[in-house]
Amino acid sequence: MKTAIYPGTFDPLTFGHMDIIARASQLFDCLIIAVAPNSSKNPLLSLEQRIASIRETYAGKNNIEVVELEGLLARFAMTKNAPIIVRGLRSSSDFDYEFQLAGMNHQLNKEIETVFLRTSEQYAFISSTLVREIVKLGGDISEFVPETVTKLLNK
Repeated sequence: MKTAIYPGTFDPLTFGHMDIIARASQLFDCLIIAVAPNSSKNPLLSLEQRIASIRETYAGKNNIEVVELEGLLARFAMTKNAPIIVRGLRSSSDFDYEFQLAGMNHQLNKEIETVFLRTSEQYAFISSTLVREIVKLGGDISEFVPETVTKLLNK
């Protein structure tokens, strides 16, 4: 069974993330969505809220698991028997950063491989950073995030 891990802060989960999740979950027997705490990004949603909203969004999807990312990704992936890391690319500028991460993860653990999936064109402009900014300024984010996230942020 091929298991892959899709790590990120998902603050919040966007349609761009969901595009990558949908496609990756068709490529692998099991896809683990690993939600990172990453307090350095000044998260809009708590780790618990992010995990809960993603679990609610994917309830009933048997090959998708949502967990908290603990520690170093290269090590964590192997504890989950997930030697493949999935990363989404929105633009060529994403590639430069992701390429460095892939190299570092492989250096830390030679069993780790990274697979890049290009975000579908209609979602390439969506980023969690921009969604957070829209929320902070009181805008409507329903075109960019699933209903579970919209409801959570409208509370």
